[in-house]
Amino acid sequence: MQRVIVLNPKGGSGKTTIASNLAACFAVGGRRPALLDLDPQGSSMRWLRKRPDDSAAIHGIAGFERTAAVTRSWQLRIPAECGVVVVDTPAAVEPQALPELIRGADAVLVPVMPSEIDIHATAKCIADLLLVAKIRRSENRIGIIANRVRANTRVSQSLMRFLGSLDIPLVTTLRDTQNYVRSAEAGVGVCEMPRWQVQQDFDHWQPLLAWLTERHRGPQPVAAASSVSVIERRESTAAINAGFGIAAAGAGTLSS
Repeated sequence: MQRVIVLNPKGGSGKTTIASNLAACFAVGGRRPALLDLDPQGSSMRWLRKRPDDSAAIHGIAGFERTAAVTRSWQLRIPAECGVVVVDTPAAVEPQALPELIRGADAVLVPVMPSEIDIHATAKCIADLLLVAKIRRSENRIGIIANRVRANTRVSQSLMRFLGSLDIPLVTTLRDTQNYVRSAEAGVGVCEMPRWQVQQDFDHWQPLLAWLTERHRGPQPVAAASSVSVIERRESTAAINAGFGIAAAGAGTLSS
């Protein structure tokens, strides 16, 4: 079973939008996805409750709920018939919680919004994934999604320069559009909306789906991510510092 984590400790980065739309894409593709909502706000589960009865099935798991009636592992169980699980994570995840959160993940998607605050938060998130969660760059499990980007603006250009400094793949860029608002209200993904209405947005999801297909490698040995060399630590720190430098250089000059 493929496991995809949507993660960014910065609130408002678009984790739920990406997780719900990704689950819808998998459902339409016949993957029988499970959508695991760990965010106490429960936004993914509210979206799922709005889902039309005739839509492709998505199995929802309200992981933010706690009950003494069953064990935690039973509560979070994934049905055997599901081919992929998409995890919508909460905001303000502590770095020390990352190793357990991403355990067994085939892919970790990090959405980032085009703002100086989000750029700084994402820089720290990437650093924590590399140095605390000990994901090796060579594993190619981390992918960045530039979210709600308006083309040809100074802040989007600053975001692209920052992302280029990280040596982490920018998987896709999602534009700022009301189509995502409409899909959230209807309980569907943009891939399920009329094609004439969302063709541009639909095209933006194809690189992400292709990248995730490549990441579907099955369970990985725990030892593969058990350590990070001194050289990798230095390279990671240098890249993150470069990202902060770019963000700082743009401070006071960015506008949307």
